[in-house]
Amino acid sequence: MRIYLLKSVSNTIGWRFLSSKNVKKATHCIFDMDGLLLDTEQVYKKMITQLCAKYGHKYTDELMMKVLGGTEQRLSEILCKELKLPITPTEFRDQLLVLGDTMLAGTPLLDGAERLIRHLHKTRVPFALATSSSDRSVQTKVAAHKELFSLFHHMVMGSTDPEVKYGKPHPDIFLVAAARFPDKPDPSKCLVFEDSPHGVTAGIKAGMQVVMVPDPHLDKKLTTHATIVLPSLAKFQPEIFGLPAFQ
Repeated sequence: MRIYLLKSVSNTIGWRFLSSKNVKKATHCIFDMDGLLLDTEQVYKKMITQLCAKYGHKYTDELMMKVLGGTEQRLSEILCKELKLPITPTEFRDQLLVLGDTMLAGTPLLDGAERLIRHLHKTRVPFALATSSSDRSVQTKVAAHKELFSLFHHMVMGSTDPEVKYGKPHPDIFLVAAARFPDKPDPSKCLVFEDSPHGVTAGIKAGMQVVMVPDPHLDKKLTTHATIVLPSLAKFQPEIFGLPAFQ
C-alpha cells in the first residue's frame, strides 16, 4: 500500500495523509474554470462589488460565499433578494455580463493549469470543462487561451446549457459533462477539479472524486468533503488516481 503526503492550502490545515486505499482509479477528468484554471475570482469580486455599490450596498464575504460557484442567474437571484435591489435578477445578470465583456478579457491562467491540461491531452486522458458561467462569458475569458481550451473534449456552460437544470451544489453539471464523453463513463470513474465548496459538493453528489484547490483564505472546515485538497494544480500527482504520471 502506497501512502502519499499532501500539503494542504495553509499551515492551519496542516498535512493530509492519503492512502491509496482511499482513492479509486479515474479514467476521465472534469474541470471547473473560474478560480481553478483562470484567475477570475478577484475580477468577479470587483464586478459584483461595483454593481452592488451602484445601488448603495456592499458585497460582503458572507454574500460571496453564498453565490460562489453558482450560475449567473442564481447569483443574481440571491443578491437581488438578499440586498432587496430595485432591479430584477435578469437585469442584474445582464449588467454583470456587460461588465464581464471587458473586465474578464485576458484573465491569466493559474499555476499548474496549462501543464496539467497539456499532459492529459498528450497521454490521451479524456477531459472536459464544467463551468457555471454562460457561453458568452466563457468565450470572453478563453479568448486569450483559445488553443489550450480547444484541447477539451467538450465544454458544459451551466448558465446557458438547457440540460443543466440546477446549478452547483446540485450534481447536474457534472453528470451532463460525464454523459457527453463518447464512452459515457460511470461517474465513479470521473475525477473533478474544483475550487469552491459548492462545486466540491456537486462533484461528490454526482458520485465522483474531487480534487479541491481552494482560495488560501477559505475556512478549512469548508474543504473537508473533498477527496484531496491542494494549494495549486501544480501540486497534483496524477498517479494517485491511476492516471499517467508527469514525465
